Amino acid sequence: MAKTYRKPEALSDQHTHYCPGCTHGIIHRLVAEVIDELGIRGRTVGIAPVGCAVLAYNYFTFDFQEAAHGRAPAMATGIKRVRPDLIVFTYQGDGDLASIGMGEIIHAANRGEKFTTIFVNNAVYGMTGGQMAPTTMPDQRTTTSPLGRNVEDVGMPIKMAELLAALETTGYITRQTVLKPKYIVKAKKAIKKAFTYQLEGRCFSLVEVVSTCPTNWGLTPLEALKWAEDIMLPYYKLGEYKTPE
Repeated sequence: MAKTYRKPEALSDQHTHYCPGCTHGIIHRLVAEVIDELGIRGRTVGIAPVGCAVLAYNYFTFDFQEAAHGRAPAMATGIKRVRPDLIVFTYQGDGDLASIGMGEIIHAANRGEKFTTIFVNNAVYGMTGGQMAPTTMPDQRTTTSPLGRNVEDVGMPIKMAELLAALETTGYITRQTVLKPKYIVKAKKAIKKAFTYQLEGRCFSLVEVVSTCPTNWGLTPLEALKWAEDIMLPYYKLGEYKTPE
């Protein structure tokens, strides 16, 4: 009988350290599938963040680097400029990218650096206890905003896809999610398109993925999926925000 499922060669046998219901594992698999399908595993370099995905290098079977907090785009810039033949991507959460790393990602995108960023947005700081993040939505409760995010005090959430799409520099910017199979199919297509643009040497690319954090949201995995679809997706609208065409 033919196999209908198999593990991508780009994915290792590492047991997960992520919480039950966390969608990092789905995103890891999509990245691995795309790398296998494009036949680029031997020349791919990933950059791990500081955050829940700090151990991302354990899950893949190609070269990985570990960047200082928020500095993954700077490291990716250096690697890609020295070795433009390599396929380079950063894998970052909302704290790593949209907070301490905001300057790095903005300027890398504005310079049109030819690498890819996978940006995981679950609207909280996952690794450090569920504190309010730059992406925490208005009135959303976190450990540091127990009454909900007060936008009069701390400002509005930062919508990274819209922000980067506003730059005049050519780029590919999209927001997807992995909450259901129908979304996963679209997310994989977006990731593949982002890597393809890099293979063609065309532009900077960022795929934002709306994700869950059941532990810090205080929900079961199934409740977290429903909450993200009902509450996050109306605020963080899916779609392609910028293409190089």
